[in-house]
Amino acid sequence: MPTVEELYRNYGILADATETAGQHKDAYQVILDGVKGGAKEKRLAAQFIPKFFKHFPELADSAINAQLDLCEDEDVSIRRQAIKELPQFATGDNLPRVADILTQLLQSDDSAEFNLVNNALLSIFKMDAKGTLGGLFSQILQGEDIVRERAIKFLSTKLKTLPEEVLTKEVEEFILAESKKVLEDVTGEEFVLFMKILSGLKSLQTVSGRQQLVELVAEQADLEQTFNPSDPDCVDRLLQCTRQAVPLFSKNVHSTKFVTYFCEHVLPNLSALTTPVEGLDIQLEEYMPLPPEEAENGENAGGEEPKLQFSYVECLLYSFHQLGRKLPDFLTAKLNAEKLKDFKIRLQYFARGLQVYIRQLRLALQGKTGEALKTEENKIKVVALKITNNINVLIKDLFHIPPSYKSTVTLSWKPVQKADANQKRTSEDTTSSSPPKKASAGPKRDARQIYNPPSGKYSSNLGSFSYEQRGGFRGGRGRGWGGRGNRSRGRIY
Repeated sequence: MPTVEELYRNYGILADATETAGQHKDAYQVILDGVKGGAKEKRLAAQFIPKFFKHFPELADSAINAQLDLCEDEDVSIRRQAIKELPQFATGDNLPRVADILTQLLQSDDSAEFNLVNNALLSIFKMDAKGTLGGLFSQILQGEDIVRERAIKFLSTKLKTLPEEVLTKEVEEFILAESKKVLEDVTGEEFVLFMKILSGLKSLQTVSGRQQLVELVAEQADLEQTFNPSDPDCVDRLLQCTRQAVPLFSKNVHSTKFVTYFCEHVLPNLSALTTPVEGLDIQLEEYMPLPPEEAENGENAGGEEPKLQFSYVECLLYSFHQLGRKLPDFLTAKLNAEKLKDFKIRLQYFARGLQVYIRQLRLALQGKTGEALKTEENKIKVVALKITNNINVLIKDLFHIPPSYKSTVTLSWKPVQKADANQKRTSEDTTSSSPPKKASAGPKRDARQIYNPPSGKYSSNLGSFSYEQRGGFRGGRGRGWGGRGNRSRGRIY
């Protein structure tokens, strides 16, 4: 094993030789042997090996393996030095292998070391994005669980930071092709992360690109399979996939496949549905309770009034109202006379609480304008008022005899669509001889932001359900929507 002095002497030989350093193979071999020495020798080898690596292509494998030994050394300072220098080995055909090695090193629990690995991966990304992705996806498809998990998270957080000249159309096509391979066998959390990755690709922002994403989600949802309402894994998978698909739908990207599946397979089985989320029910009547029984003194016999959850009711009542348009005779059919009677009692009781809450919100917001409406508390109240007003409009429709389905509402979580001023002016000029009306002076509403729904007498527990991903997709797909067996950390190679 060479000493520190020998390492410096052979370093001098190679440095003095400059471009003819490749003629001194013996000197470079001495430096490679430095990885077998003590801590001082290893630190020097970690710096000297990459410095002259390009001059000895015939020793490329030996040099990379020597550096890799240092990346796994017990001394953290040696590991950090070796990792920091790894990008210097990423030349030509060696780059995918270096990317593969760095991906495996993401399993490090040392924060400084982990950051060095991230920085090294980003640096070789800028040299050859496709080659780097090859190394990353190789480990995602075949690597240890911890490596797979961290490689996916690296892609989901770092890809969006790369400039357009790195993420070319060809690179994005490669990401899509490799992602499709991974999506053949994923957990729920992995699926959500990959949808985040793919949704951020510029090439998939087009109508055809978004349609591709919808098809990917539909495939994961198993819409060709029979729906099993008693299987929480089956229900969970459908809910997770639907949440990923909904933001993709638009005028030209249709939701027909999902809506048809829900109408034909899910709605007829609501009473048998087993939800994977504790406390969550998607039956409207569960959120529109019957009035509590009154005791002889006229007070509530149960002691506590039911808690009304307006955010859920807005979603469910709107869905019912939309479906009612397709089958307007549903509630008025003789067969459903009792259902209509029960439903109207629930509607009436809910409407009473609704009116009280609307009055409270209007009173709280009365006289507030400008900056006062921008506080978090008032933003929540403004959205809460939107929710309750929407419910009020829908209930009024259903109180008609027979029930009506004509009213339209803009759901509280959707941004207000602003009409194009020029188009509006043209329309007014061509359809009326009277002067155009002045625009309303009311306050402009910004696009809705994510918020915690209101809480209070009639809306407690509104914020208890998160629309973020909850748990894995479980059930028989190999890795299969439910996690893979744990394996211990192995040798990096």
